[in-house]
Amino acid sequence: MFGWRLVFLFVLLAALQALIFNQITIGGMINPQLYPLFILILPLRIKGWALLVLAFFLGLVVDMFSDALAIHTAATVFMAFCRPAVLRLTTGSRDQDAIICPSFRSMGGVTLSLYAIILILVHHTMLFFLEIFRFAEFTQTLSRIFLSSIFSFLFIMVGLAILERSTSRTAG
Repeated sequence: MFGWRLVFLFVLLAALQALIFNQITIGGMINPQLYPLFILILPLRIKGWALLVLAFFLGLVVDMFSDALAIHTAATVFMAFCRPAVLRLTTGSRDQDAIICPSFRSMGGVTLSLYAIILILVHHTMLFFLEIFRFAEFTQTLSRIFLSSIFSFLFIMVGLAILERSTSRTAG
């Protein structure tokens, strides 16, 4: 998945987040985030600076449509910064050479799920602690992180499956 497909996916995920997912709040605790999917599916061989720049602009676009004060930007850049370490942790350095882009086919369901949930937790932890910006509601913030991560994980895994299915249709 390269070139124009990534540009389309960037725009689509930012729009879905701004127009639909930012409007979903369940019980004041759950706010799913779909846009981290873009960082998750980027090719493994992407340069570090390019990964951080893409994360910066994705977070910035979401912040602009969310009237947020750069919390999405900070969380997305931090997630992108942690991505190489999480990839090494979940795939092992020896297996990374065989993976071009993270997918069910290339990584397997368990490894892909572990990779996704760790990065989603990293993203959500940064996002919600920056949003509240105090430790007074520490347990409530942890609950928001945990519950939102579960819902985000489910939406992101469905998104990964749809992307993989559409990629295999166009390739085949």
